[in-house]
Amino acid sequence: MAHEYTRVTVSVTDGIFTLTLNHPEALNAVSKAMIRDITAAVTQAEDPATGARCLLITGAGRGFCAGANLADPEGLADDGVPDVGRVLEDWYNPLFKRLRDLKMPIVTAINGPAAGVGMSFALMGDVSVAARSASFLQAFAKIGLVPDGGSSWLLPRLVGRARALELALLAEKLPAEKAAEWGLITKVVDDAELMPTALAYAKKLANGPTVTLGYIRKMMHASFESSFDQQLDLERQLQRAAGQTADFQEGVAAFLQKRPAAFKGK
Repeated sequence: MAHEYTRVTVSVTDGIFTLTLNHPEALNAVSKAMIRDITAAVTQAEDPATGARCLLITGAGRGFCAGANLADPEGLADDGVPDVGRVLEDWYNPLFKRLRDLKMPIVTAINGPAAGVGMSFALMGDVSVAARSASFLQAFAKIGLVPDGGSSWLLPRLVGRARALELALLAEKLPAEKAAEWGLITKVVDDAELMPTALAYAKKLANGPTVTLGYIRKMMHASFESSFDQQLDLERQLQRAAGQTADFQEGVAAFLQKRPAAFKGK
């Protein structure tokens, strides 16, 4: 039975699987219902029958994602006692691991505030485009919690220790333009250009050698933890696998024939 989405909308056009967080009256704050929907959407995107070759994530309304929905009717409590760590273990962490391991590229179109775990979702984009009016906030310290959604791993690697601590400890809003200057995101554009720009990136990626792009994602994530020798060995393994794809054959043929490659994602 097909999943019935209540907190996201999905569509597939020209190989681009667009996942829109869709609870605008709560600035798309994340509830357990939304996590169920996002997880189902990722499963749908991964199904070859869907034809998806790039995942595009954005938000409905004036916000990208305001973080966890503290008014979630399903709540944080376990037998009446809040256990936020259990919620992360059972709900959030499996989803972020799936996004990390996705075998296609991710583009995020950040259309407004991205706070708390919403900032984590924004930063999962391999290419991340923000509207000029967007902003980023490590909101956790404001309510006595610590960063989650992988942000304590991502931020020091993206912007360095000092700026990561500034964001997490002071919990002050970071404007989109400064986020781009810091290397936190790929690009900032005027609000009206957000979706056209994000879709242009997504279209380019969806028309690319999808299997190989998935290998590139894997290599880049691994590089944070690998030694130089380990990374050379991973390059060897994945280059061997990439060299066995039909897209590699097409890429070589197109190069020799001086024409654009027509990759099939296989």
